[in-house]
This record gives sequence, C-alpha cells and structure tokens, in this order.
Amino acid sequence: MERIGNTLKRVFNASELTARYEQLKNEVMESPGVQQFITDHSDQVDKSVVDKSLGKLYEYTTASHHCEKCPNIEGCVNVMKGFEPKLVLSQGFIDLDYVKCPNKLVDDERRNVSNMIESMYMPKDVMEARLHDVDLEHDNSRIIVVEAAAQFLSEISETGELPERGLYIYGPFGTGKSFILGALANELANLRIRTVVVYIPEFLREMKQSIQDQTLNEKIDFVKRAKVLMLDDFGAESMSAWARDEVIGTILQYRMAEKLPTFITSNFNFDELQHHLTYTQRGEKEEVKAARIMERIKTVAKPVQLKGKNRRNM
Repeated sequence: MERIGNTLKRVFNASELTARYEQLKNEVMESPGVQQFITDHSDQVDKSVVDKSLGKLYEYTTASHHCEKCPNIEGCVNVMKGFEPKLVLSQGFIDLDYVKCPNKLVDDERRNVSNMIESMYMPKDVMEARLHDVDLEHDNSRIIVVEAAAQFLSEISETGELPERGLYIYGPFGTGKSFILGALANELANLRIRTVVVYIPEFLREMKQSIQDQTLNEKIDFVKRAKVLMLDDFGAESMSAWARDEVIGTILQYRMAEKLPTFITSNFNFDELQHHLTYTQRGEKEEVKAARIMERIKTVAKPVQLKGKNRRNM
C-alpha cells in the first residue's frame, strides 16, 4: 500500500504540472501572432488542435520576430540563426516553417552585392568604398570626377545596357583615384552589374607566372570579357613589350570591339602614358605599338583629371 506522503507528493506534483501547463497555454494564446493564425484558420483549428500543437506554439511565441530581440545575425536568439518561425498547418497540427528574418535578408543582400565584384589584388578599404564617402570639400576636381561617375551610372538603361565608354581617371599619387574606382564598383554592384577590378602591377606579375601553369589565356579571357572592367594604377611600372601588346593590348582590343566600358586610373595623362608605353623594359622605342594601345584606351574610356594633395599622408 502506497504511503500517504508519496501519494500527496504525486498529487501535488501533478497539480503543479497542470498549473504550469495552463500558464504556458495562456501565454501562448495571448500572442497576437497565434491569435491571428487561429482566426485565419478557424475552420481547421479547434481546441484539440491547439492542445496537440502547444509545443510548437510556445516555440513560436518565445522566438524573435522581425529581429526585435536580435542586434544582428551573430546575436540571433532563434533556434535557427537568421530565420524566424512562421505558423503553418500540417496534417492536422500547427507546425513551424522557418523563413529568413530581416537581418538575414540584409546580410544576404550585402553578400550578393559583394559577389558582384571580382577584385584582384585591391585593398579591402578600397573595395568597401561608396561614392557618398568621397570627400568633396574644397576640391573641384573631385566633384568633377564623382559627377562623371554618377553620369555613367545615370546612363545605364533599365534593361542594364551600359554606356560604351568608362573613365580614364588620372592625377598625382595618393589623390584617391583607386578609392573612387572601388566606390563606383560598389554602386554598379548594387545595380546587379558585375565588375572586375584589377590592380595592374600585380596582375601583370601573375600573367608571367601563368605561362608556366598554362592558365594565361584563361585569366586574360576572364578579365577581357568582364561586363565592366576597372584597371587600377596603369603605368605604375615599366612594362615589357609582351605585357603591353599580348596582355593589355589583347584585353583592350576585345573591349573596344565589343564596346564594353573600361575604367582606368593612372598617374599619367594621355600624352605622358603614351611616352611611358613607347619605351619597353629593355629600352626599345616602339612608338607605333604605344600609339595603338593609346588609341584603344581613348576608345573605351573618357579622360577626367583628379587633382589635389596626397591624402595618404594626411
């Protein structure tokens, strides 16, 4: 025969459990989301369905909705980070379907934008720039360059058709040419226009190495076919005849023929760059070949000057 103490303890615990169950159920039923769901599905949801689905309903009510309890994806409190529960009916029960939360949608959008930019050897801070970050105070040339970039963006059609010519941004070292290039790449990415940004000196060094592993043509094809191509620091170092004619010349010839916009930054204006390209690393003077490269550059990009002080030392 069961002792009276054990019987009382069992009955007391059962009463506690019942009270907790009713409290939990009341909390669930006070949820506006649950109330709305039951109202919307009143022909399929009754008391028995609610009782059988109480666990799922409680998970729904304790979760964060519309990121109200979460500062970001990393701080998400939900069972599945970046997803919030949605009530659904499934085989006579109320179940949960997890969908992306607002923070997750924003994070995915940011990643999608980043994926629209292929960057080769470019600094991270440059590739995170935006046009509204460009300092325009007391510098008319910067205003002119940013306006030229904005004009290019404004000429993109609703179908994504691009203007045929990009910009040739030239000026002294450290004035922010690369920063503006990165900012423009991000603006294009937000328009879902894929851009390839290349730092020329490192790119040419890799092209030499690519001859050995037989990936040269593949890499040149990747760059030359970009919907928008940006070549940073053109003319920063002496160029071999091979790099000038077989790499840069091939890329520019294709883009000129296909009418693909190209953006270029350089410390040289057109005349200075032509002089620079005329003399190879071996000191050979090749005016005709240099002129041919310049003709291609002028066809794919409009010159715009960026003046100012060296901002890297400020």
